[in-house]
Amino acid sequence: MTMPITDALAVERTRLANERTLLAYIRTALSLLGVGAGLLQFTDTRPLAIAGWLLLLSGAVVLPVGAWRYMQVRRSLAAIR
Repeated sequence: MTMPITDALAVERTRLANERTLLAYIRTALSLLGVGAGLLQFTDTRPLAIAGWLLLLSGAVVLPVGAWRYMQVRRSLAAIR
């Protein structure tokens, strides 16, 4: 049995939104990594160095979380089709 066109379009919109969300996770992770690296490179005070390391750690965590979330939604959508 085939899915009605309105439902198929809803699934497609959700798939595209999921891809946009993954790109937002990637953009956020790269921004965090860039700012963290910049702080470490151009500061010599301890509080800013700690902030830089925390930003690097945050960026390193955001990327796998975004990829995991993307895969979860992708699997859910595949089960619908």
